[in-house]
Amino acid sequence: MKKWEEHVRRVVPYTPGEQPNCPEMIKLNTNENPYPPAPGVQKALEELQADSFRLYPDPAASELIDGLAEYYGKGRDCFFAGVGSDDVIAMAFQTFFNSEKPILFPDISYSFYSVWADLFGIPYRRPALDEEFKLVKEDYFAENGGIIFPNPNAPTGIYLELDAVEEIIARNPDSVVIVDEAYVDFAGPSAMELVDKYDNLLVVQTFSKSRSMAGMRIGFAVGQPKLIRYLNDVKYSFNSYTLNLPALKLGAAALKDKAYFRETVEKITATRERVKNELAGLGFSFPDSRANFIFASHKSCPAKELFEALKEKNIYVRYFDSPRINNYLRITVGTDAEMDALLKFLKEYLKE
Repeated sequence: MKKWEEHVRRVVPYTPGEQPNCPEMIKLNTNENPYPPAPGVQKALEELQADSFRLYPDPAASELIDGLAEYYGKGRDCFFAGVGSDDVIAMAFQTFFNSEKPILFPDISYSFYSVWADLFGIPYRRPALDEEFKLVKEDYFAENGGIIFPNPNAPTGIYLELDAVEEIIARNPDSVVIVDEAYVDFAGPSAMELVDKYDNLLVVQTFSKSRSMAGMRIGFAVGQPKLIRYLNDVKYSFNSYTLNLPALKLGAAALKDKAYFRETVEKITATRERVKNELAGLGFSFPDSRANFIFASHKSCPAKELFEALKEKNIYVRYFDSPRINNYLRITVGTDAEMDALLKFLKEYLKE
């Protein structure tokens, strides 16, 4: 080993979903939206002038923040924007999780949480989900240095009702509680409803799922102004220009078409419920997903075998080779045609 390697920060990195580039693939492995962004996004893209790219983007992300404030009916000083919700959450870890007490997040959850904690030297503890993969709220009443959990959870898709979320927040007045709501638009009420009531609550959402803009990398947080000021202090100490100009313009445009947004979300949830019924008929079991994916296990065919068989047919789903979940597939809800192709393959394969 070289001398300089002794001082390299070593972490086990997050493993993103595979991004294949096959012309006729069915991509159901990274929870992207199968439908295009709102039509206004295309119009805003066409209106962008290349000459504007020579200038730095607005570091305050004012156009996007103003759009979020209008859409959600809150003051603009309640919003923080970043390069996808990953960037926002990473900033929040650095900002709020700095005590010697461990932060808490579920043992089966978004695997980036432990990566960030290791990277930033934050102690953590992972309370186990119960046998039905449900979060046990009482596990989060213990002393801690902060709390984060997705709602709905990933990769299970289970939604924790808002009264239970509020109880966790209320029982932890001395800790910042981050509710990661990447999939909430497919589920139920958002914890955003509680922001005015609790000064220790930060709600994080993304444009990557319900707004069909994963390629633009737009995320945001909502909290009381003091929390947002602290986040901005860290951001401006790290990188003033986090969001690029196209992301700011196109993100603002996406917020203007509420009808298209509702229509797309309704199509995905309708397809999800139909596919649940079809999968159950094929011998699959799964938690009651309230996200844009289904976390499914077959009664007799191993998940890894199905994963490989699907991949050979250019149908990509997500497989996690981890304890407790290594016999499950996470299947993104695609278009009806894509899901029909998946179901057709499964019916034929499981007959053999």
